[in-house]
Amino acid sequence: MYREMTVEFPDAHCELDFTTPLELAVATILSAQCTDVRVNQTTPALFVKYRSARDYAEANRAELEEYIRPTGFYRNKTNSLIGLGQELVERFDGELPGTLDELVTLPGIGRKTANVVLGNAFGVPGITVDTHFGRLVRRWGWTAEEDPVKVEHAVGALIERKDWTMLSHRVIFHGRRVCHSRKPACGACLLANDCPSFGEGPTDPVEAAKLVKGPETEHLLELVGL
Repeated sequence: MYREMTVEFPDAHCELDFTTPLELAVATILSAQCTDVRVNQTTPALFVKYRSARDYAEANRAELEEYIRPTGFYRNKTNSLIGLGQELVERFDGELPGTLDELVTLPGIGRKTANVVLGNAFGVPGITVDTHFGRLVRRWGWTAEEDPVKVEHAVGALIERKDWTMLSHRVIFHGRRVCHSRKPACGACLLANDCPSFGEGPTDPVEAAKLVKGPETEHLLELVGL
């Protein structure tokens, strides 16, 4: 199934825009309960104003809240960003650390965010268990675990470590574009032959094709002969 996904999404990638590890950490914190599209609309102005950990550490709370308000839960996220900046300045000379153990000690950064940052900003393989990832690997029978850390370890045992970051991107792409939560596009899915949940969505190819989303739609439908 992973080999099929490499054909589906050869160029899968992190869909949050960033240029530095700190920017990616901030964008990932803002992405909680918010779409990547909305985050990417919000961060350009934010990243011009707040360029360093010290900028966040010394931020005016009300001003920062206004910058990130469109992403929702902005008060909690402001707490996380100011706290993150302060901790980075106090403990890491203002630089984001490059290990899982250190990252998860920082405000706003749990294991999922840490793996996003490690895999995409530092080149350290990591599995990102977001909502899509957990939902799909359970639907596929790769694991029955619900706890994200247990899911991460279970799936990590199935796939070579060097592929973990790209696996995360490809599973998430597949979840956003084909294998939707309520109505998966089963009849237009390249993974159908290997999927134990085939039939949860429409199996008629023409009907299923209408459910496929995203910029790769034409490519995805060609792969299944539609």
